[in-house]
Amino acid sequence: MARPSDTRARIQAVARELFARQGVQNTSLRQISDRLGITKPALYYHFASRDDLVRSIVQPFVDDMERFVSGREPGGDPRELLDDYFDMIWRHREVIVMVVRELSVLSYLDLGKRMIEWRQRLVALLLGDDLTTTQRIRATIALGGLADCSVEYAHLPVEEVKPTAVEAAAAALGF
Repeated sequence: MARPSDTRARIQAVARELFARQGVQNTSLRQISDRLGITKPALYYHFASRDDLVRSIVQPFVDDMERFVSGREPGGDPRELLDDYFDMIWRHREVIVMVVRELSVLSYLDLGKRMIEWRQRLVALLLGDDLTTTQRIRATIALGGLADCSVEYAHLPVEEVKPTAVEAAAAALGF
C-alpha cells in the first residue's frame, strides 16, 4: 500500500497533467480519482477541494520563482541568468500551461501580481533599474519568449528547445 505522501504526489501529478490538458474548470475530482483508481473520499483525505489541489500544484512554482529572483544579485552574467531562468520555468512548464490555458489560475496565491513583480525584478537584474522604454520592451520580449517556449515546445526535449530559446532571448537583449 502506498504511503499517504506517495498518494498525495500521485494525485498532484495526475491533476497537473489533466489541468494542463483540459483546464482546471474542465477537470473534475472524479476524473482524477478514477484515473488513479482511488475513491473520491480518498482524494478528499489529501485535498479538501479542487482549489486546495490547484494551490498545492502552483505553490512549488511560486516558491521556486521567489527563491530565483531573491537569490540573484545585480551585475551577474545575463546569459547565465537567462539560462537558469529557462531551466526554472521549464521545470514548471505544466503550471505555466495551466495559467495560459485558464487565466483564472492567476487568482491562486495571487499569482498574477507575483508574476508581474518577478518580471520587474528579472528585468532589473538583467539590465539595471534606469531603463529606456526600448530596453523594457526588449526585456519583456526576451523573458516572455522564454516562458512561451516552455509552453509551445513542452512536448520536445529540453536540449532541443533551450539553446535556441536562450540565444534568441539574449539577442533580443543585445547580449
